[in-house]
Amino acid sequence: MKRILPICAITAAILAGVACSHMPGSASSVKPTAYGAALVESSGGKQTGGVGAVLAQPVVVQVNDDQGNAVPGALVAMRGPAGVAFDPAAGLSDSSGQFTTNVTLGFGPARYQLTASTTTKANKTVELKIDEIGLGYQQTLGSQLNDQYCARCHNAESTPERVSNYDNLEVKPHPFTEGDTLNKMSDADLTSIISFGGPALNKSPLMPPYGYTLSKAQTQALISYIRMVSDPPYGVPGVVHVEK
Repeated sequence: MKRILPICAITAAILAGVACSHMPGSASSVKPTAYGAALVESSGGKQTGGVGAVLAQPVVVQVNDDQGNAVPGALVAMRGPAGVAFDPAAGLSDSSGQFTTNVTLGFGPARYQLTASTTTKANKTVELKIDEIGLGYQQTLGSQLNDQYCARCHNAESTPERVSNYDNLEVKPHPFTEGDTLNKMSDADLTSIISFGGPALNKSPLMPPYGYTLSKAQTQALISYIRMVSDPPYGVPGVVHVEK
């Protein structure tokens, strides 16, 4: 007689198989062939991406020895706050001493602090902190508005899609990441400048008014985006996620 499994058991088995087939490598299953003394970020830090989505660029860290030379074959492990996933979560540095992983952010808009770690020959753990920014619906809308209306002047870097006007302006606009300045301004101040232009707060008249272009909800979304990307971070409790 054939044994018929309950639906819940079949479902659990299928899910377990799927989970296993996508499970990233763990540090316990990988053995190093060399040991470094330091970790440095090569690329991928301070990205912005949608919550619950894979960041556009992988995170790349490099293992160096105490002379600053790259170390191939060193074990690197990644960890982060709840909801963050890595693919792979651990592995050996390649021939150039680098380890590459794709990062999926958690499900809440926040600044996420990731940790890369490696072990020295003396069994000492060396860590590197990497910050990423997860945008929720409101911040994503603000990012789109920034790309459409603001970045041409507030971002000094040109891209294939956008030529910056920053260098042509006599009074340089503050980049939205410039937290040292923008964090000191209240939401009401930012609303006034966005809506009525720079002269509303005795700022540069080169900043035009957008009160007839953006709705109140869009203005709030833009401010929410500015607060999220500021560096140093804007001092609102609950917007920084670190590993517990």
